[in-house]
Amino acid sequence: MPDYDCAVIGAGVFGAWIAYRLRLSGRTVALIDALGPGNSRSSSGGESRITRSSYGPDEIYSRWALRSLPAWKQVFQNTGQPHLFQHTGVLWTAPEADPRVASNRQALVNSGVRFELLSGVEVTYRWPQFRFPEPVAGIYEPESGVLLARRAVQAVVAEAVRAGVEFIMAVAEPPDGGGRIDQIRIGPDTSIRAGDFVYACGPWLPKAFPRLLKDRIHATRQDVFFFSPPPSDRRFSPPFMPAWLHYGDPRGGYALPDMESRGFKLAFDRHGHLIDPDEMDRIVSQEAVAEARAFLSERFPALRNAPLVETRVCQYENTSNGDFLLDRHPELENVWIAGGGSGHGFKHGPAVGEYVEQLLSGCGTPEPRFSFASKGMARARAVY
Repeated sequence: MPDYDCAVIGAGVFGAWIAYRLRLSGRTVALIDALGPGNSRSSSGGESRITRSSYGPDEIYSRWALRSLPAWKQVFQNTGQPHLFQHTGVLWTAPEADPRVASNRQALVNSGVRFELLSGVEVTYRWPQFRFPEPVAGIYEPESGVLLARRAVQAVVAEAVRAGVEFIMAVAEPPDGGGRIDQIRIGPDTSIRAGDFVYACGPWLPKAFPRLLKDRIHATRQDVFFFSPPPSDRRFSPPFMPAWLHYGDPRGGYALPDMESRGFKLAFDRHGHLIDPDEMDRIVSQEAVAEARAFLSERFPALRNAPLVETRVCQYENTSNGDFLLDRHPELENVWIAGGGSGHGFKHGPAVGEYVEQLLSGCGTPEPRFSFASKGMARARAVY
């Protein structure tokens, strides 16, 4: 008999929610991670992630985000940490003539998401701390906001453990063999047996399955900056500033308000340099700081000289097109891959967990865009 019905490798946002959903379905589950949930080397580490429903033509993600947020809030309530969701609202802007404005509006209407469509004049009237050198349009989601990422993942793992998941701190090896596997090694002298194995180990997926994934999932470097607003200047804190994303600028800048006095967060949502998650240093360069300051001067001039109080280097693990990869291993009948979430996946954790549980149960309808067959080899991200 196997030790568990399912073993989930990786306690980031995808792995934590998959393990939790599998346990709620009645299975015995082991959740394995080498460094712990929300650790500083993971894609799910860090302080904050935006949760929003604006996805333009990629309406499936609008629906998944809408379905996921109540599940996040329920876990936070269960663990006595409702503050892990910060109700900041989310402002999405784009050049006035960008076709994504209309497609975003239609997707939100179709999904039943409450929103406001704003002209550029209305955006700058309501949030004068922003500067837009070009005419823009905006979509504001008042019910969306920010998840406090590291602690949010830890809360899901705590709730999963309370429900009966066994958390194991260990280095899990890739499967050895073909067809159906019975066990994997989780240390030099230890193995674990399970009926199904789900690998949700983020930027380590291409290292675990190099022949299959090294050209389908790309682990890249992402620099993150925190600037301290002037004392007593509330314009850059909730409720006076929402989380913000802007499309149409190749730099991909986005910003989160100053929460818990950690600083105004600025980052760039784009493919960075390819990295090895075991070897990458996590010190930002002076060139990256200079780019961030130039962006601040242009978009948030009141922060032009704000002190840089903290930096982070995290990593993305995007597929070629930005869609998730949630599918059975093509050569291993009881091994599943869950990845490709970086850049926009965090908010969708509950929906991912539900989807993967249904795949393993054989009762869900596979989504073609999450399959191996849909993933190319070249980096051409189309989902944001």
